[in-house]
Amino acid sequence: MSAPTIAIIGRPNVGKSTLFNRIIGRRQAIVDAQPGVTRDRHFAPAEWNGRRFWLVDTGGLVPGSTDPMNRAIRGQVEQAVAESDVLVFLVDVQAGVHPQDLEIAQYLRKVQRPILLVANKCDDLPNETRQLSFYELGIGEPFPVSAQVGKNSGDLLDKLVTLLPPEGAAPEEDAIRVAVVGRPNVGKSSLVNRLLGQDRLVVAAEPGTTRDAIDTPLDYNGHHLVFIDTAGLRKRSKVDEDLEFYSTLRTSRAIEQAQVCVLVVDAKDGLHEQDMRIANDAWEKGVGVLIAVNKWDLIEAKETNTAVRGEKELKARAPFLAFIPFYYVSAKTGQRVVKLLDAILEVAAEREKRVPTAEVNRVLEALLARQQPPQPVGESLRLFYATQVGTAPPRFAVIANRPEAVTESYSRYLHNGFREAWDFTGAPLTIKFRRKKGRR
Repeated sequence: MSAPTIAIIGRPNVGKSTLFNRIIGRRQAIVDAQPGVTRDRHFAPAEWNGRRFWLVDTGGLVPGSTDPMNRAIRGQVEQAVAESDVLVFLVDVQAGVHPQDLEIAQYLRKVQRPILLVANKCDDLPNETRQLSFYELGIGEPFPVSAQVGKNSGDLLDKLVTLLPPEGAAPEEDAIRVAVVGRPNVGKSSLVNRLLGQDRLVVAAEPGTTRDAIDTPLDYNGHHLVFIDTAGLRKRSKVDEDLEFYSTLRTSRAIEQAQVCVLVVDAKDGLHEQDMRIANDAWEKGVGVLIAVNKWDLIEAKETNTAVRGEKELKARAPFLAFIPFYYVSAKTGQRVVKLLDAILEVAAEREKRVPTAEVNRVLEALLARQQPPQPVGESLRLFYATQVGTAPPRFAVIANRPEAVTESYSRYLHNGFREAWDFTGAPLTIKFRRKKGRR
């Protein structure tokens, strides 16, 4: 189950970004005394008392906007309400009750979401009383905090986690969850529709048509798959609309809960930097990855060498792509789409693959016989044995007398040797070096 979302809303300059940074424990959102600094939306995972959640920092009104004030306020609040499980309505005790606070409160009294009214800049706690004036908003008891210095922030988080929805049941164990991701208008929805055999998702020529992440089941060759069709990705600097921002948030959440990530790219446009970042993000999170180059029917027959040449260039730029399979498909004509389903099952199986310890050590001995690790000054470096310590994704431990002395290049050598022996196609693989327990 994906983590729930808490959104911080309020008018400009009440301290939303300061509270966001305080909760996540690092300075991610830009904080400035000038109103309207937060133009893009920021989100980050957070955890408190064992509950994980996404925290969203929304921007206030931007000065100079051509939209009427009420429309801008309502648009911001409506989107936060639609996309979040809990709302933090932040106000400023130093400024007192503001007309914009009243406008937001009027809307919030009608919504069906848990709301916590938080009065910020209460620096004189526990003697502060100015928050009491915000009872006027009709949202409930104001909760006093000072985001700048951290006063009452722990109590605030205690309160917030009690408002989160109950933790749901885990996804079906036998289901393979597949996140379909990519930039806008590369044909993600069309590809999922072709895989499903019917038009279940809205398809249009305009970029960014898909706003929701939709879970769609499919049974194929005895396996239960669940496709998550996500909204198109854009560079963060271009995410200047609430809808586009929340689409990016959904994509991150989809990758978080997937076993396999299908990155869809346009055959004409190729793999962009944003695509590379998403593939790398999924890879580092332990998700299996494969790349579907869509609209291949638009590439002329004489250009077929483009595929091989393009793959080589990409793998030279990002070495981890060497372990990710590429499939050249057409959602429009159905070209090689069934092979994509087979590839998803293969990547999911490779991610769950377990190798017997005896076989792991046989391969390790052969690799050591072929090339010994570089020896540091002083005590010699010895690798004793190895074993697989986990799956989904595959993880190995190599026991050594001096694990800190293993060079990065030799670690890559072992990594490549293990892949040569067992493939792990499309699945991330990690090797950790550990010290042998007992007497040295």
